[in-house]
Amino acid sequence: MSYLVLARKWRPKTFSELVGQQHVLRALMNALESGRVHHAFLFTGTRGVGKTTISRILAKSLNCEKGMTATPCGECGACREIDEGRFIDLIEVDAASRTKVDDTRELLDNVQYAPARGRYKVYLIDEVHMLSTHSFNALLKTLEEPPPHVKFLLATTDPQKLPVTVLSRCLQFNLKRLSPGLILKRLTEIVIAEKVDYEPEALRLVARAAEGSLRVGLSLLDQVIAFGGARLSEADTRAMLGTVERTHVFDLLNALAAHDAKRMLECVANLDERAPDYHGVLAEMAAVLQRVALLQAVPDYQLDEADDIEAFAALSKAFTPEDVQLHYQIAVLGRRDLDLAPDARAGFEMTLLRMLAFKPAAEGVRPANAGAAAARASVATLSSPVTAPAAAPVREAKAAVQPTALGADWQRIVAALNLQGPVTQLASHCSLLAKEGSRVRLLLDSEGEPFRRPALEDKLTQALSAHFGETVKVEIEISEMKIDTPARRQQANADEKLRAARASIEADPNVRAMREVFGATVQPESIKPVN
Repeated sequence: MSYLVLARKWRPKTFSELVGQQHVLRALMNALESGRVHHAFLFTGTRGVGKTTISRILAKSLNCEKGMTATPCGECGACREIDEGRFIDLIEVDAASRTKVDDTRELLDNVQYAPARGRYKVYLIDEVHMLSTHSFNALLKTLEEPPPHVKFLLATTDPQKLPVTVLSRCLQFNLKRLSPGLILKRLTEIVIAEKVDYEPEALRLVARAAEGSLRVGLSLLDQVIAFGGARLSEADTRAMLGTVERTHVFDLLNALAAHDAKRMLECVANLDERAPDYHGVLAEMAAVLQRVALLQAVPDYQLDEADDIEAFAALSKAFTPEDVQLHYQIAVLGRRDLDLAPDARAGFEMTLLRMLAFKPAAEGVRPANAGAAAARASVATLSSPVTAPAAAPVREAKAAVQPTALGADWQRIVAALNLQGPVTQLASHCSLLAKEGSRVRLLLDSEGEPFRRPALEDKLTQALSAHFGETVKVEIEISEMKIDTPARRQQANADEKLRAARASIEADPNVRAMREVFGATVQPESIKPVN
């Protein structure tokens, strides 16, 4: 007997054998049990997620000789013939090879005739989006007024190409990609049933490489078994798939987290001995960083069982969320630009060094002098020809605010008042002229004039009366000149911090190196001082 590939041998024959897609199965089973079965179904989703399999099981459910049911017997003539692909009333059509309108008309000419053997005549049209416009028009007429003995099961990987007139006449079900965990569980069941000696990590690699498609996973499993001589080993699986051990990726990221360039380049040297696909390595790094970001955003996030949970948890603590986001972007862009590098390894190394050089957080800023240490920069966005254009550095100069003794007194008083809301702005834009007995004279900066409202003046008067322990009268005069106020002092301090932060960024040796190597520039508006 000829060998039957795993994807065909283990194709589910009942709804209970299907992996995932519970949202679809529940709707179909309820419809079958209640007898309310629509005349046209559209199953959408990527390759290998069960569109055709569900259609065939549904055809069996509709034509089982023991009655229409959600659990076909699998033993009657109709069930066995559908499983074997020879049931005369199940007409399977590959729309990719029958796009002409004449083909569609020929197919639909027999719709009016009653089924020859079963309860329903079922048309299963795969890749239906490949039909021509005229073919869709021919199909539409039948979908509008279908005979009671006909059911249409349409499957497509690209529902956007279907006319809305067709979509509106079908019950549409979107089949989801399967998680690596679900695929891993099914692959494990199959290799045990097939009595294949295997290493669990080998199946994890296949489950991840399947990219959500169980059929692809089973095809890869067939290849690995053939490659390894009926034994699944991690080494053989990696060799066949062209993937690197994830431990190498974890080692690289741990060296990156420790800012250890020497160790990181040693990891690259060890990796290069295995002749890896550096595009794939960067893709794997991006995938790991994506999972790390999920754990940082939601600490109790349940990673798929196919992942090394402890290693991901350690990385989520080793990196800041800002680092993870920047490294992810650099990995993605580095993969795109790898073909432009002198050679793949050089491009890969420069991508890693770029991750070391670009620092989005304060710890990456080295002040040029001790005076700038107080003005640490929280964000400094750099760009190179590889990323995005940036403006030239800009330095801002603000006129210094000359402090006065009364000004310092007023700043302490305002801080002690614990004001809330707009009245804070009124007080902050004032300067103390004098306190003469119960009379408090204030000079209001012209920038604070919009806050001079009777209600706010009353609140300020009440706060000052409570502060001085007596009822005071507040008199406010408007100044046309810039005066020493808490608001201006606060702005001057902020400007000085920003200036120092920009100076420290400009003096940073890593930034200078990026300019020399990549022609990068600093986006000054992206620099934010932190307290």
